[in-house]
Amino acid sequence: MQLDGVLVPIVTPFDAQGRVDLEGLRALVARFMNAGVRGIVACGTTGEYYALDEQEREAVLRTVRESLGEQALAIAGINSLSTAAAIERAGQAKALGYRALMLAPPAYSLPNQEEVIAHYRDVAAATDLPIILYNFPARTGVNLELETVATLARIPGIIGIKESSGDFTRALALMQMAGPAFQVVCGSDDQAADYLFWGARSWISGGANVFPAEQVAMLEAAEREDWHRVRELMRDMLPAIQNMEAADYNQKAKLGCRRHGVDAGEVRPPLRPLSADAAQAFLDALDAFETKRKGA
Repeated sequence: MQLDGVLVPIVTPFDAQGRVDLEGLRALVARFMNAGVRGIVACGTTGEYYALDEQEREAVLRTVRESLGEQALAIAGINSLSTAAAIERAGQAKALGYRALMLAPPAYSLPNQEEVIAHYRDVAAATDLPIILYNFPARTGVNLELETVATLARIPGIIGIKESSGDFTRALALMQMAGPAFQVVCGSDDQAADYLFWGARSWISGGANVFPAEQVAMLEAAEREDWHRVRELMRDMLPAIQNMEAADYNQKAKLGCRRHGVDAGEVRPPLRPLSADAAQAFLDALDAFETKRKGA
C-alpha cells in the first residue's frame, strides 16, 4: 500500500448533551471528501479515542467507514495501553472494513525499545492489515529510536511512520533509510513544506480538520514541483497552525470545524473548552488567513 495525499485524523463531534454526534461525523467526512483528502484516520488522538467507551468507539468507526465507502482510504487508530487490547482493536477494524491501522507505542508503561519492537511485532503478526507507526513522544512518553524504526520497517505489514516528534533532522534520517516499501509521513503540520520538498508524499494532519482544501492544494502543488505555491500556502496557514501547536490542539481543531460549517461540539473531560481569550486568538488567526487567501 502506498500512502499519498492528505489523511485527516478526524475529530469526534459531540452534541450539546455530550453524546457522540454521528450525524455531525457524517457531515465532517463529506466535507473532507469534497475537499479532496485521500483518507480518514478514525479514533486517533485528535478524535479523543481515549475518552470514548467501547460502544461509542464502535459507532464512530462504523460511521466513518460507512460514510467513506470506497471514496478514500479508511485508517483506524488502534492505540491502547496493552498489546492485547491493540490486537483486539486491530480485529475490530478489520471486521468493520478498514484498510489500514495507525499505532503508537503504549503510553504510560514506558516500554524500552526491545519491548516496543515486541509490541509492534505481536500486533503485526495478529493482523493482515498494514500498520503505520506513530511517533509522538510528547504524547506517549516513548520515542521510537531510529534503530527501532529500522528494525520495525523490516517486519511484513509495517508500511510507514507518521513522524510527529518535531525533529526535522530525525525526519531526514528516516527518509534516508526508508525504502519503497516503507514511507515517512509528515505528522508535524508546521514542517509540511519541508517534508514535501524532501520527498514525503503523505501528510496525516490534525490541522486538516481546519484547512482540508488548502492542505490538499499544497500536496498537489508539491506533486507538480510548484514550490512557490507550496511556500505560499504554507506561509498563509502557518500562523494559525502555530497557534494550534499547544495543549489545546483538539479544542482548536473543533473550533475550526465550527468556523467552516460543521459544529463538532466541545471536547470531553479531562480536556476542557477553550477560554474566551484562547478561542479569540485562534479565530483572529483564521481571520488573518482568510484575508490573505481572498487577496491572493
